[in-house]
Amino acid sequence: MNLFGMTLAQLQTLCADEGWPRFTATQIADWLYKKRTDSIDAMTNLSLRTRARLNEIAVIDRQAPVDCQVSKDGTKKYLFQVENFVEAVYIPEEGRATLCISSQAGCRMGCRFCVTGQNGFHGNLTAGQILNQLFAIPEFDQISNIVYMGMGEPMDNLDAVLASTEVLTAPWGLGWSPHRITVSTVGIIPQMRRFIEESQCHLAVSLHNAMAAERLAIMPMQKAYPIAEIIKTIKQYDWSGQRRVSFEYTMFGGLNDDAAHADALARLVSGLECRVNLIRFHASPGTPYRTSTPLTMNAFRERLSRQGVICTIRASRGEDIMAACGLLAGKENTKK
Repeated sequence: MNLFGMTLAQLQTLCADEGWPRFTATQIADWLYKKRTDSIDAMTNLSLRTRARLNEIAVIDRQAPVDCQVSKDGTKKYLFQVENFVEAVYIPEEGRATLCISSQAGCRMGCRFCVTGQNGFHGNLTAGQILNQLFAIPEFDQISNIVYMGMGEPMDNLDAVLASTEVLTAPWGLGWSPHRITVSTVGIIPQMRRFIEESQCHLAVSLHNAMAAERLAIMPMQKAYPIAEIIKTIKQYDWSGQRRVSFEYTMFGGLNDDAAHADALARLVSGLECRVNLIRFHASPGTPYRTSTPLTMNAFRERLSRQGVICTIRASRGEDIMAACGLLAGKENTKK
């Protein structure tokens, strides 16, 4: 078994099964997450007998990235050989640094505009494999925020995602504020509801079109979980505190970027304390979609703002290394 990625409760169960004191689980968690050790033998406050037994039944499986590409804007894309390949993106900004991590290898959601989805689904990541994307990079100590917006649909692998966020936020783990973490979803309602109730991390919903029929044309999951029902569910919870819900809206030229679409979006989120992030579409080979112009995006934002919607245009980062939104493919760099 892999100790890395286990929660305190899971470690306590392991210790109980082995007949070890309950506090041994806290000691192991401290070595794994606060001291960031990758060696059972380094856990020097455990007895030699305990360490020997741990070495018999468990490992600390942490994998270094197999590749790193660096963008002209400073963004770095790390490739990990996990369930085929997965990617994580390090995004440095003034005063902060964000790590965009993956929860699955590939994706089952089938969004028409997303390169990840076009490459199919290859498997769920474990909590350890999710956390490894943070622990294995040299910028670990610089990371101020994590977004689960890389490859995969987090709500489609919710147990592992919740275990990983518990490690990040629990006092026995890294002890981060949950408000440093944002988890995205296309809106799988049962799992989204569970996430809202069991976690204090921010929620981001991939919306992309407020008109139901048009959203269905680009996002097949609209059929199972209509955006109106997603919004209805979200409105059942209190978002007036520090915890935030946001909506991701990729803008496609001539498809979802006119005044009528802005008005539909404003009506959809009316009465909900939220933020809308407008994202420039990043074209990829074979896609029929095109990018909205900066002028159109600005007009769209201003129209939303006039209707009381807090709205920002997200800066595009790492497009030259296929690290921008929707471009993660989980493939080795062939341009070395």
